[in-house]
Amino acid sequence: MTELATMDFHPQPQAGTARPWAFPAPERGTLDNGLTVLRCHRPGQQVVAIEINLEAPLEAEPAGLDGVATIMARAFSEGTDKLAAEEFAAELERCGATLDAHADHPGVRVSLEVPVSRLPKALGLLADALRAPAFADSEIERLVRNRLDEIPHETANPGRRAAKELSKQLFPATARMSRPRQGSEETVAAIDAAAVRAFYDRHVRPATATAVVVGDLAGLDLDALLADTLGAWTGNTAEPRPVPPVTADDTGRVVIVDRPGAVQTQILIGRVGADKHDRVWPAQVLGTYCLGGTLTSRLDRVLREEKGYTYGVRAFGQVLRSAPDGTGAAMLAISGSVDTPNTGPALDDLWKVLRTLAAEGLTDAERDVAVQNLVGVAPLKFETAAAVAGTLADQVEQHLPDDFQAQMYRRLAATGTVEATAAVVSAFPMDRLVTVLVGDAAQIEELVRALGIGEVTVVTG
Repeated sequence: MTELATMDFHPQPQAGTARPWAFPAPERGTLDNGLTVLRCHRPGQQVVAIEINLEAPLEAEPAGLDGVATIMARAFSEGTDKLAAEEFAAELERCGATLDAHADHPGVRVSLEVPVSRLPKALGLLADALRAPAFADSEIERLVRNRLDEIPHETANPGRRAAKELSKQLFPATARMSRPRQGSEETVAAIDAAAVRAFYDRHVRPATATAVVVGDLAGLDLDALLADTLGAWTGNTAEPRPVPPVTADDTGRVVIVDRPGAVQTQILIGRVGADKHDRVWPAQVLGTYCLGGTLTSRLDRVLREEKGYTYGVRAFGQVLRSAPDGTGAAMLAISGSVDTPNTGPALDDLWKVLRTLAAEGLTDAERDVAVQNLVGVAPLKFETAAAVAGTLADQVEQHLPDDFQAQMYRRLAATGTVEATAAVVSAFPMDRLVTVLVGDAAQIEELVRALGIGEVTVVTG
């Protein structure tokens, strides 16, 4: 008789007690050269993330040289007074490190990620890049050529073209925000190594910069390491630049960027609103999420699920620039694309969603799901050192307190349905929205005019 085999089952693992989570709190200090340092010990994070905020905003770019901040940012990884561009790249690779930089309206951000075991070497390379960048003529010329090659591709991209037109429409022609962040063909072509060096000399210095360091810092003498690397960076102690106010014209209107033969219409609807300093921000985030923050939001439920016009429509708020006095502005926008024949019906239904929202408000169920999603996902969202460092650097850039993000989740959880409704209705008033459509004007112009959502203008694409 064959004996039946038996299996031994191990006891089923039991879930442990849930531990409360809060956004990490940094320690703040200052080096002898005036560089502000935020450090955040994250046990187990063996890849350290470093973010450097430089007080070199786009509005500081000289007239006719839009894009010089971008070229400077890209040139930080193109050699130093010690290493040529190829040698610098090879040293970074030996460290297993990545170095990136970009320029935006608030300033220039330089980002480094490196295994903690290679941090001393990589931090030295970063310090040299900030302290004594080479800005060699040949490298700047190459970066300028690369940037000029990118511009036609951006113009051809409907989403990028819509964003460019919306900025042009919202902000005065004299304002830097009205023009492409990385410069136009004319302004980029005028940039040379001397212009990059002059911009660097005028605006890049430790006294107005901040370094954020996040990772497993156990066993590191970080004070000594910072002193030997970033602490060796010198510069004058000039005060930060005053931040000019943001002005915008959100008179309701429609601009069609004509793309003959386009099979889809890119939609970008926007206006300028309050930034994170405003007490309405948490409620605005919550209400905007209910409107168009996820696949189950109102806009997607109508335009994607019920009508099949689009693969998705999103509503969001993005800070443009903030000031130390608590003033600032954010872009509030709705973005998506629809097939050309349904452009008119899709816009009509989108405005119906906004009207229904204003008349009837959000439901408690919508509010509850949004809070669960926004607050519940936070521990995963900030699982990496880079995510924590990026958010801390954003807070510095936007002149927010170090505990802003931690407080944000508490405020979201405490926001009620009525408050969230009021915030999102105020954020997207139907008569104060600038609508940019990138598509075939011959097919969509009359349909859009018939909607009565604002004066319609057609521009070439």
